[in-house]
Amino acid sequence: MVDKQSPLPIYYQIEEDLKQRIKNKEFKTFDMIPSERELSETFEVSRMTVRQAITNLVNEGVLYREKGRGTFVAEEKIEQPLQGLTSFTEDMKTRGMEASSKLLTFEKVSAPYDISRKLETKEEASVYKIQRIRYADKKPMAIETNFLSVDMFPDLNEQAVHGSLYSYIEKMKKQAIGKAHQVIEATTADENQAALLDIPVGSAILSIERHSCLADGTPFEVVKSSYRADRYKFISDIYRM
Repeated sequence: MVDKQSPLPIYYQIEEDLKQRIKNKEFKTFDMIPSERELSETFEVSRMTVRQAITNLVNEGVLYREKGRGTFVAEEKIEQPLQGLTSFTEDMKTRGMEASSKLLTFEKVSAPYDISRKLETKEEASVYKIQRIRYADKKPMAIETNFLSVDMFPDLNEQAVHGSLYSYIEKMKKQAIGKAHQVIEATTADENQAALLDIPVGSAILSIERHSCLADGTPFEVVKSSYRADRYKFISDIYRM
C-alpha cells in the first residue's frame, strides 16, 4: 500500500509495489496485471497516478501493453556487465541459461576496407564471415556477424563456430584473448533483423561493434551484433575521477 505522508511520490511507490509483486511471482511473466481502475481502487489514488506508474514501468521494459487487451508482465531482461570480455556462451552459462546458435553464413570473403583496417590485414585479404543467430533457452537474442583472418585461423570450420569461438581460440588454438574495444548504439530492426529475432519491424535493437585483440595485442576479430533491446540491457559501474 502507499504512504501518502511519505516524501516519495505516490506513483513511484506504486511502481515499487508492482515490481515487488513481480519479484515475488504474484504476477508472473506474461500475466495480465489488474486494470487501472482496479489499481486505483486498491491504492485509493487517481487513475492518472496509476497510469503514470504503469507508463514508467512500460518504458522500463517491466510491463508491456497490448491494445484492446491490457497490460502484461514482460520477460526479464538479461543484464550484461560492460566490464570483462566474455563470449555469449559464457554469459548465458553464468545465468543458468542454455546458449545455442543457428549458423546462417560461413564463408571466406575478401575483407571490406573497414574490416581489413581493424584486423590490420592487407586490403581485401581473405577473412571468414560468420553470421549466427544466438539463442538463450531457445529464444532468439541476437544476430552476430564475425570476421576473422583466414591466415590466423586457417583450419577454422563450421563445427567450431556452432559453439563458442572464444573457446575454440583459447582451447584449440592455445591463444590468450586480451582486450576489446566496443561501441554500442541504439537503432531499430529492419525487415530481415525483425524476422530473424522474431520481433516487429521497427522494434528497438542494440547495435554493437567490437574489435578484439589477443593478449599480445594482435587483432583477431571484428564482430557486429544486433541485440533485442526488449530482452537485453548493458550495465556498468562508473566512478567519479
